[in-house]
Amino acid sequence: MVSGNRDKSNSTRSQQAWRAALCASVAFSFASPVFAQDVVEVQQEAANQAEDDKVLDTIVVTGIRSSLKKAAELKRDSSQVIDAIVAEDIGKLPDNNIAEALQRVTGVSINRDFGVGNAVSIRGLPQNRVEINGRSTLGDARQGISLDDMPAAFLSQVEVIKSPTPEMIEGALGGTVNMKTLRPLELSDRVLSVSVDAEYADKTENIAPIINGTYGDKWDLGAGGSFGVVASLSYQDRELRQDQFQQDLRVQSGFDWNDDGTIGVDEFSSNTPSGNYIISREHKYEPWVEHRERTAANVSLQWAPANDRGNFYFDFNYTDRDGGQEAYSVLQAGGSATNANGTAVEKENGELTGFVLEGSNFILPKTWSTFRSTESFSNALGGDWDFTDSLNVSFEFASAKSDQKTPASEFNWRAHDQAAEALDPAGQNRLFIDSLIDTSSHGSVPGVTYLNGVENPYLNQEALALREFRHRTDDIENTEDAFRIDVEYANPGGLSWFTAAKAGVRVTDRSYERNRSEFRSANLHQDLTSADGSEYIVWTMAEFANLYPGTLVTPYSGTELFDQAGYTSENQTAPFTLYNAALLSQDLEGTFGIFQELVQGTNREVTGTLQDNLAFSESAYTKIEEDTQAFYVQGEFDFDVATVVAGARFVDTEITASAYQDGVIVTDTESYSDLLPSINITVPLSDNTVLRASGAKVMRRADFGELSPAYDFNSDVVTATRGNPGLEPYRATQFDFAVEHYWGEANMLSATVFYKDVASFLQSSIYCAYEPGAVASQNQSIPSQICLLPEGVTEDSFTYSSAPDGTDEGSALWASLRDRAGVQTTTQTNGQNGTIQGFELGLVYNFDFLPGLWSGFGVNTNYTYSESTSPSGTPLEDISKNSYNFQVFWEYDAFAARLAYSHRGRFLDDTTQKRTEHIGLLVASNTIDLDNDPTQGNSFRDEISQLDFSASWDVNDWLTVVGSATNLTGEPLISSSAQGVMWEIQESDSRYSLGVRAKF
Repeated sequence: MVSGNRDKSNSTRSQQAWRAALCASVAFSFASPVFAQDVVEVQQEAANQAEDDKVLDTIVVTGIRSSLKKAAELKRDSSQVIDAIVAEDIGKLPDNNIAEALQRVTGVSINRDFGVGNAVSIRGLPQNRVEINGRSTLGDARQGISLDDMPAAFLSQVEVIKSPTPEMIEGALGGTVNMKTLRPLELSDRVLSVSVDAEYADKTENIAPIINGTYGDKWDLGAGGSFGVVASLSYQDRELRQDQFQQDLRVQSGFDWNDDGTIGVDEFSSNTPSGNYIISREHKYEPWVEHRERTAANVSLQWAPANDRGNFYFDFNYTDRDGGQEAYSVLQAGGSATNANGTAVEKENGELTGFVLEGSNFILPKTWSTFRSTESFSNALGGDWDFTDSLNVSFEFASAKSDQKTPASEFNWRAHDQAAEALDPAGQNRLFIDSLIDTSSHGSVPGVTYLNGVENPYLNQEALALREFRHRTDDIENTEDAFRIDVEYANPGGLSWFTAAKAGVRVTDRSYERNRSEFRSANLHQDLTSADGSEYIVWTMAEFANLYPGTLVTPYSGTELFDQAGYTSENQTAPFTLYNAALLSQDLEGTFGIFQELVQGTNREVTGTLQDNLAFSESAYTKIEEDTQAFYVQGEFDFDVATVVAGARFVDTEITASAYQDGVIVTDTESYSDLLPSINITVPLSDNTVLRASGAKVMRRADFGELSPAYDFNSDVVTATRGNPGLEPYRATQFDFAVEHYWGEANMLSATVFYKDVASFLQSSIYCAYEPGAVASQNQSIPSQICLLPEGVTEDSFTYSSAPDGTDEGSALWASLRDRAGVQTTTQTNGQNGTIQGFELGLVYNFDFLPGLWSGFGVNTNYTYSESTSPSGTPLEDISKNSYNFQVFWEYDAFAARLAYSHRGRFLDDTTQKRTEHIGLLVASNTIDLDNDPTQGNSFRDEISQLDFSASWDVNDWLTVVGSATNLTGEPLISSSAQGVMWEIQESDSRYSLGVRAKF
């Protein structure tokens, strides 16, 4: 809010005012620095006139403008390349979610889960550090706590540090996100702040409470010094939905266009280098609902002695996330692509649409339940002391821990031919159907029409048989104890230009342990018999409904799903009837009890509780212990014409990885050392213009999953990932050059050029793993998905094949091949390098020189261009060439509003995606050959934009009404292959909140 000798009337914003402000904002965002200088001159003339007229005008900056001003001051005063978002007041970070707030920062893009921001990439690199008050936070991986687990209301500011100094903790390849809480002794007055919001999600039609409270005060203890406390508590309980569609892309050599049973020489594609076509199979429709409850607390205690020679603090931070994710999965698998209806069409990229899947095409509907339940702690005891006027010593002991449990359950069915069952009870007896597939619209969910009189097989309870009940739980415990001590000596030798000499030591003890337990009873439709094996038993959905009324639901009509992307044409996959996902998620023991009743007196009978029947999985167990020792020296210099921060950090790392091998735990130890020099130079070109240059070597240790030698199987045990404990860390050399210009109250124009040479990116390798124990529980319903070892080979092999498309699991062909079945496993190796270069532009401008309510307008915009290359010729992952943010805000008297638009271009999301693994730019064949086509398996995320809105009204000095709308345009996320063939669509809720904030 800007106050002074201005009209204080609560003028209503007219549409003309909005249009004029938007036009002015857009025009200014593309203007040159010359225009900016002209505006400065106009402002100066106005100031001079005011002085001449002897008009006393006091400007008080609050709200959005205050946040931008503080962020600009932080950037200006820093010795590093840094950006920040700052809370104008306690509990008032510009966005309710930290990741979504950070997406407004230059060079930052975010990833979302259920439409909620949870992780950031800095200049395209996701390998970053997430800290709180300069120390580690922990989640289930290397990076730190998920940003949606930390309440934004706890924070006073969030820094994105792009150029490191030696005193910073190593481990950030892109940059460091440092979340700062308020220190008690920084308080000027007692604080009691409470906010209550109601958030509405439009897909679930759920209203969720979000409650935050903070109390802070400090006391003068006289000779005992001063003591302060800040305590915050946050609670959130929300329900969100994510509709997801996926399809598997395959190469087809030729296409029988005239459906005469043969493929002629003229029936090959002219739109692909190989002449092959791209077809889609395994169309899967999954609506997910997430119930998420989060409780968080933060307490900070601080004491300073009366002599003001130092201070000591204790910080405690706690977050608890719990809930469940429930999903219904409607999948059709198998089948051969034909032109039986004569409706097939080839698209420009070689993709076929309008074809018929016939033959071995069958459906596999199921109910899912899973969730990540996490408890995280972060505690620190520390302080600093001035032993002399020049010598300061600081220390901190920090302990962090994350306990994560991820339960996952399935209740599965499959299409079953009752007539065939009567003739051959021991057979596969699948019910095959033909379907017409329409993928003509890239941005819409494909249409599926069932042929030959079949309308909707997902409602045919007589033809659906119980296939499987399964439950597993993954437990991850991640801990770190860290101690650091730092020494700073001001003006060594009395040299005025030698501002400070610093040195420090940090040692850590880190442990990561993952355990998995599982119960699985598969192939019930085929293998369930009486106890003596004399009679085959098949439970149909119709029989199940009679035995357990109310346990089956028809949750959605076809029109309730995919309302953002829409369907390309008629789609007969919904409505569907399945086991109630809420029972699977919220009454798991009750579901297990139903399963026990069904198999009582059979060859699959089980007794006891589900917990009693969970079997420990040796192949998934891993433990990684990591010890580090770091030492740094740093000098800070002020030469009048420039300030310099330079030095080096040396860090030694030892990693011990443990896993089971042949029933015995074996260990592998690796160690390496890194010297990480860095320099940051700041040159003040004028009172308002700053030039910066920086260079550094940085490193990032591989994630624990990349280091773990244990297998991480998918739900069907068809694919897996497996780490490599011998991995060296990511290492990079980086340079930044920046110029920043500041003027007025909170105006800033900045430009930064960056270059990063990453010497040791990891690269994916795929092999067929010889794992008889895993293959024994493998789902072999679709043999063409399963890797086959070369004949006679009983060890892991990088040379492998698969069964031909359309192979039936009950066929004689598969019977002759199944002994060669393995698990297609992706692992990581060192060796790939790459470069990232680009530039960033940022602008903050306030139109406070305009009269009346027009003076409340402002614009905050930025643009990032990034280009990346790797030895294979493909771009690096997670890097959009073009990304930008544009915010228009208005703040006048007691009112404030902001419209924020973010956009990021298409980017490589995954190099080895299972559903695109056969598809590369060459469209060569279904044989995986990355040496011949490194784009094979690449998955790209299409460009995506989001529009958000927020507004507030200060009712009085202590009460504010706030509201926001997130994801107004409701754009779906679309993933595609290297040629742009869509394979996945995800869409999430638009969210609307209304609430009040009170500060006493």
